Amino acid sequence: MNQTITVDEQLSEEISDASLQRSLARSRQIEEDISTHPGRYRILTGDRPTGRLHIGHYFGSLANRVRFQNLGVHTMLVVADYQVIYDRDGVGQLQENVLSGLADYLACGIDPEQSTIFTHSSVTALNQLLLPFLSLVTVPELQRNPTVKDELSNNPHRPMSGLMLTFPVHQAADILFCKANLVPVGKDQLPHIEVARVIARRFDERYGRGQAGDPIFPQPDALMSPAPAILGLDGTKMSKSRGNTIEIGMTADETAKLIKRAKTDSERQITFDPVNRPEVSNLVQLAALATGGEPQQIADELGDAGGGGLKKLVTEALNEHFAPIRARRAELAADPDHLRSVLREGNAKATAIAEQTLAEVRQAMQMAY
Repeated sequence: MNQTITVDEQLSEEISDASLQRSLARSRQIEEDISTHPGRYRILTGDRPTGRLHIGHYFGSLANRVRFQNLGVHTMLVVADYQVIYDRDGVGQLQENVLSGLADYLACGIDPEQSTIFTHSSVTALNQLLLPFLSLVTVPELQRNPTVKDELSNNPHRPMSGLMLTFPVHQAADILFCKANLVPVGKDQLPHIEVARVIARRFDERYGRGQAGDPIFPQPDALMSPAPAILGLDGTKMSKSRGNTIEIGMTADETAKLIKRAKTDSERQITFDPVNRPEVSNLVQLAALATGGEPQQIADELGDAGGGGLKKLVTEALNEHFAPIRARRAELAADPDHLRSVLREGNAKATAIAEQTLAEVRQAMQMAY
């Protein structure tokens, strides 16, 4: 399991098809190895607390986090509160969003005894790594990062903040402070893993290694998400900002009302054809994810039930799947003191890890006075 993905000396603007195929192949190898050697891996993942988590988060990442945790993989889960302000003028309902997301995590099965949940702003030593890391990348390299480029092109009249420009380096610090060697991502996020890998390699080349002779930072691998992309109820990308989501914590009635308004088409025959019938196929996919079935089989069984029959099935499937999660979530949300206690304990664990890593960095940089 020592195979690594080669990266170019300069950070690339895009991930090539060859790099994508290597990442997919590497992910398959890791998936096979995790079931028998979970102790070899540490995962870093997380979310920005910009709103309430929805079923896209659940099927796209949360359920997989719980699966890896239960296999015995140590998971570091960052609530990226500092990242809320990289493209915003304020934090909004930050406290509410953090506690809401934490309730979602715990209700979905994240166990704070097995996974470490922490907030960016609480781990000082993590953020201190930004200074040496920033010295290892150039401004043109940061400007070529796809996330930074999108911010520039989508907001031409808004000056880019320094935090937005250095966002890829902040993500690298998230990954490397805890020496995570796995980061679950989609295709679009592969350039961020490349930044972390380049920083790890350049630190080793410039400052040397730890006392045992090993690189201080591992070069992390991307773990490509096996979950299909889930569209919002309007047929576009599911997004909190677009208001087209079903929140994990919604009631059964709220879920039913939203699905009733979901976009379909006029054909009565239900088929699973994501290219030509994306909205109908998305609802079929949701039913499959909620029931554990196969999309094609579900479409065949629905036959000529039309959009109404499809929406009825999706409503029943989602509400049945999320009923125990929502019941547990209601209990957790009613006890904010417990949620804050979980977060304090996670912050303490993350801080201990970060301080140890920072001590190693200072030693390598001859700054341990």
